[in-house]
Amino acid sequence: MTSARKKAGETMANIDVVIEVLDARLPEAGSNPLVHQLRLFRQRPCLKVLNKSDLADPVVTKAWIDFFNSQKGVKAVALSAKKVGEVARLPSLCQSLAPHRDDNFKPLRMMIMGIPNVGKSTLMNALVKRKVAAVGDEPAITKSQQSITLSPRQILVDTPGLMWPKIEHDSDGYMLAASHAIGRNAVLEEEVATFLAGILLERYGDLLTARYGFSVQGLDAPGVLEGVARKRGCLLKGRGGELDLDKAAMQLLTDYRTGALGRISLETPESRRAMLSIAAEMVATATVGNTADEGPVDAA
Repeated sequence: MTSARKKAGETMANIDVVIEVLDARLPEAGSNPLVHQLRLFRQRPCLKVLNKSDLADPVVTKAWIDFFNSQKGVKAVALSAKKVGEVARLPSLCQSLAPHRDDNFKPLRMMIMGIPNVGKSTLMNALVKRKVAAVGDEPAITKSQQSITLSPRQILVDTPGLMWPKIEHDSDGYMLAASHAIGRNAVLEEEVATFLAGILLERYGDLLTARYGFSVQGLDAPGVLEGVARKRGCLLKGRGGELDLDKAAMQLLTDYRTGALGRISLETPESRRAMLSIAAEMVATATVGNTADEGPVDAA
């Protein structure tokens, strides 16, 4: 990752537009702050591609598109990288962000960036209309940069998925894990599934009932996992009917990831603002508490 970050910084000096691929279900939690820092340093415009929009809540996706389009030097579009017709719009959208790069002497140079397993390789293959990048439902499939000439006027650089060294907010880590941007060895799936169940209870309880056939009335997040385990027959062998919550967790996560649960977004612009506000208040409170603990300063 360190090598990939260094290479990305060097490459950005020679491109015109950053295509940041995001998971439409968690577009801010899944946005690497390094991408933002690099492109602002180089003053590069950004096309934010909300991929997997067919899995996301369309009303929430519309709110995110409006949110991003209100930012300077940013355009946003929602699509599914598996649909070639939708992906074909991207070069012209990038062109609108860099209108001065539009001839054979100054080709438009685009750079695809994003976190692991967000669909960059699928997007790349759809753009060039052939398989030039490995695709798989696991993080970190793409290992190195590659440059592809789309036409005499358009050049595209694909980059490996980049994670940042420390995820600041726990909720972001859980959203990333639920959406499979973080590998299986990094987190406990039962914890992630419990976090996901909490969001589903708050916003998509009807989808839980439709999928698993039990009422969520009066349940908490662990109760949802227990309900899934009972309905799906997730039992520990030789344990007298004890529920296998690990298996139930994987069932819930798989149903979310594949869209079997329905179209679900894990964050909204409003929930993001609320989370950041609470986090800022906690930091401010901790800072005041630490200062008070130090006691009065001796002026002498």
